[in-house]
Amino acid sequence: MSDVKTPMAAPPRPAKARRSAGSLVQGLVIGLGFVLLVGAFGVLAVQYRPYRIPTQSMTPALTMGDTVLARSVGGESVGRGDIVVFQDQLWGNVPMVKRVVAVGGDTVVCCDAQHRLTVNDHPIDELYLAKQQLDDKLFSTVVPPGRLFLMGDNRDSSLDSRSHLDLAGGTVATDEVLGRVEGTAWPADRAGVSERTVAFDGLAGPSAAKPGPLGPAALAMVAGAAMIVLASLAGGLASLVRRFRRA
Repeated sequence: MSDVKTPMAAPPRPAKARRSAGSLVQGLVIGLGFVLLVGAFGVLAVQYRPYRIPTQSMTPALTMGDTVLARSVGGESVGRGDIVVFQDQLWGNVPMVKRVVAVGGDTVVCCDAQHRLTVNDHPIDELYLAKQQLDDKLFSTVVPPGRLFLMGDNRDSSLDSRSHLDLAGGTVATDEVLGRVEGTAWPADRAGVSERTVAFDGLAGPSAAKPGPLGPAALAMVAGAAMIVLASLAGGLASLVRRFRRA
């Protein structure tokens, strides 16, 4: 009768091999986090520029002291409802932030019986305004091709196209646009991606643009930083556990 041999138990996996596998995973996670962090930062650095809001003319969407991020785009690509940064020599030759309410070829009139701005005879419900206009500054103008009519959301405290009607009907050339505001970076409690207005969607022609890569890039940066920090902490904790077991 043959002897039955008891199978030998597999030798325990060396601690060094386990550490090597853990170190490999940690390195991969940190590397991926680094790629996300640097890649997203590159997108933001190339496509966006920070600007500080100097006045209350864009309240409540933007308030004085906010630092906004404007995507570098040509003025011909902006539409009605977009908030833009521009610099016009006749307006003081300093960066300013206003909302586009009309583009080339539009007829802008203030105001109808409900104190609403009209564009091409279409009344605009501007829900983003600081308050309903009650002290209307009446005007009517046609926007020349290649130019924009710009107004602040806080109409009672904004020097905008209405204040420059004697200069090309208050309009600004599209090539004076420096960028389109797509989010707020500071202060932290107001940080976030700007909401797209639908106020002008009923009109033919260009309306407010869809959100750009700001949101996804910001999330990728946060995710990348979190992966690096958590993987580093996990590696440090594992080292402490090994030292405690050897003690």
